[in-house]
Amino acid sequence: MERHTNSISVEQCCSYYRIETTFVQSLNDHGLIELVQQNESYFIAFEQLADLEKYMHMHYDLDINMEGLEAIAHLLNKVQRLQTEIRGLKNELGH
Repeated sequence: MERHTNSISVEQCCSYYRIETTFVQSLNDHGLIELVQQNESYFIAFEQLADLEKYMHMHYDLDINMEGLEAIAHLLNKVQRLQTEIRGLKNELGH
């Protein structure tokens, strides 16, 4: 079996973080993270682990459900796009 060098299996990840695989699968189903399937295993890219940790804390520590996580992710992405646009406009104005 070919191993992804820039990812970790969902099983290993869940064991490390002590979370359920169903939680990670739900994040994938809701488009919050992207899992890659290879044979019978699912993998998550290392660069997505920070997002996974963020969603874990919101879900487990703050008791936010999947729909709430989706709304928060949407708003955070919108804020990030607006900040990027503001930086671009400031650069155009020479500030």
